[in-house]
Amino acid sequence: MEGMLYKWTNYISGWQPRWFVLNGGTLSYYDSQEDAWKGCKGSIKISVCEIQVHSSDSTRVDLTIPGEQYFYLRAINAAERQKWLVALGSAKACLTDNRTKREKELQENTDALKTKMSELRLYCDLLLQQVNKIKENDELEEMSAEIGTDTGNMVKTTCTTFLKTLEECMQIANRTFSTDMATHSPPGTPPVAAIKPQKLFALSISQELDLESSISSVPVEQANLASHTNQNASEMEQDHQPAEGNQDMEPTDQSDTRQEPKHKADQSPEQDNNSGEEDAVQLQHRQECVSDQEEVQEEGETLTDSGDTEQVETFFSTMSHRFSDIRLDDDNGIPTQEFLDSCYAIVPVLDKLGSTVFAPVKMDFVGNIKKIQQKQMSDPDGFHTLQSIVLHEVQTDVAQMRNSATEALLWLRRGLKFLKEFLSEVNAGAQDIQGALNNAYGKTLRQYHGWVVRGVFALALRAAPSYKSFTAALVSNEGDELSSHFTDGMHRDLGLYLPAMDKHLAILDALYEEYNLESDEV
Repeated sequence: MEGMLYKWTNYISGWQPRWFVLNGGTLSYYDSQEDAWKGCKGSIKISVCEIQVHSSDSTRVDLTIPGEQYFYLRAINAAERQKWLVALGSAKACLTDNRTKREKELQENTDALKTKMSELRLYCDLLLQQVNKIKENDELEEMSAEIGTDTGNMVKTTCTTFLKTLEECMQIANRTFSTDMATHSPPGTPPVAAIKPQKLFALSISQELDLESSISSVPVEQANLASHTNQNASEMEQDHQPAEGNQDMEPTDQSDTRQEPKHKADQSPEQDNNSGEEDAVQLQHRQECVSDQEEVQEEGETLTDSGDTEQVETFFSTMSHRFSDIRLDDDNGIPTQEFLDSCYAIVPVLDKLGSTVFAPVKMDFVGNIKKIQQKQMSDPDGFHTLQSIVLHEVQTDVAQMRNSATEALLWLRRGLKFLKEFLSEVNAGAQDIQGALNNAYGKTLRQYHGWVVRGVFALALRAAPSYKSFTAALVSNEGDELSSHFTDGMHRDLGLYLPAMDKHLAILDALYEEYNLESDEV
């Protein structure tokens, strides 16, 4: 339901007309129906508020959450108030049934968690007493072997019970405070990364040369094993690029070779000589390829013996949308939809830092993207670029109002700068993720946050993953982080991604500076 109601503002302005919308169990209000696109000025959840009918005023209804929110409302007449009372009462009844069940489950789990926490405290105190006793006996050198064994068993038992209780606490907490909704991508967002199919590469040239070198150094009495190893290496090479000297080999010969490798002594002398000549030709050819490969590597490419580019795919090379793929207009206009798609695509980095502790940061980031997208959808042709949105709001004097698209872009810009600074530190070789995050936060967001938000962020930093865990989350294929080429691949991809990101942020910085849209508001 929606319609106009009068809302009490203060003793100076008194009752003011506002446009109210009841949807999904939430009552929101706007300055007017025409200004609804600017965003609501306030809202209240019907499920938790008290609906009170005024004793003497037949047009008045009060919605209150004691100690938190107070909405004093007036309808145009008594009949209109009755319609709102029916709608509000129905919404509250429907929500209360579901809420009662959830509250009961929450209460039960909360009580169980409190009990387990009390047990943890008891076991912790007991464990400290036992450890202190061991320290005292050790200092006095009075502990016999038998007493030491008994004390050790007691500590072991206490630790086992403590860990078991802690695990039960975590299970209850996970069941009670589910974070699934916080980690889901917002509806309508593009896929974050189209993972490319895993490629199978043959042995690299350097690996084959190392293999042949090791085979040549094997003693004569192990020639049979060396021959078998060399044959397997050539078969792996054949699977990708058949060699000219082996094209006449039949599949049956290959399978026979795998099952029953024969000693070279069983071959005729002519075959042995021919084989030796072919090996020499192949080795010379591979050495030439190695020299060619070194020249290409100087240009930043790594080649395999089949001529393909050998690289490890990372999160940044498999993203569905990247800042480096955005094509600017002639006047450096940034396409709105492509920019927002690229912003959505970088959101999973926050999940990789910790989907639970960084959930508030992610929600704020995604919320700003949505505000800009709603503005763009109101006139897709007119708001084709970010600059067109900002200029329109500047001309209509709403750019610096709360919940405007210009304000959302301001905070989105700051969030992107934070991610850019953090990724730049990682790309520069920083392996202390917590330190890199702290430095990035200090350079970008900290000055705009009050002490409460700073505290929340400090808590999130303590739960930051290790460098190994973070980089392992950036691979496209499991196990790639163990490859020697992974670090090079990550530097390569970030080397393309970060400059493009910085270019777009610089354009937006200039735009906000030109129209004096920066704000130091905390």
